[in-house]
Parts: sequence; structure tokens; C-alpha cells
Amino acid sequence: MAEEEAGSRRWAYVGVGCLTSVIGFTGGAMIAVFVAKIVGAFRGCVPDAETGAPCDWFVYAVGGALLGLVSIPTIAIWRMRSGEARALASGNSETG
Repeated sequence: MAEEEAGSRRWAYVGVGCLTSVIGFTGGAMIAVFVAKIVGAFRGCVPDAETGAPCDWFVYAVGGALLGLVSIPTIAIWRMRSGEARALASGNSETG
């Protein structure tokens, strides 16, 4: 019985990790491009005339995407595990 619960939890972690990695990747890139726009305004960098893209936006986007790709799933799974640990400590077994 314990192996079945561990297996189902493992798939729950995989599902949450996959979903949040996509969200973290895209969200991190978008937030980083916004930061690039702010930094470009402070530096006096002129955005691209045709598209309005800030200076060095790609560098910021890649960095933000990688940061989001790692941090968001890590935080989500850490919160899941801490919630399960609290539930086990209190005697509630409805988390599995």
C-alpha cells in the first residue's frame, strides 16, 4: 500500500513540475523583458524603432526564462512536500 501511495505522489510531483516549468519559463522571460525595458530606459537606450524591443532584450529573456524554469517548479514541489509533511504530522492522511 505504501508503494502505491509513493508512486502516485511521484506522478503528482512530475505533473506539477512539468506544468510549473512551462509557466516559470514563459513567465520568467516576460518579466525579464519588462526589466530590460526599465533598465534600457534608465541607461538611455533607444528601443528598436520598428518593434519597440528594448536593448539586450534577448539576454534578459533567456536569463529570466532559465531562472523561472528552475525556481517556480522548485518552490511548488517544496510547498507540496511541506504540506504533506504537515498533514502527516497532524495525523491527516488525505494528501495521498
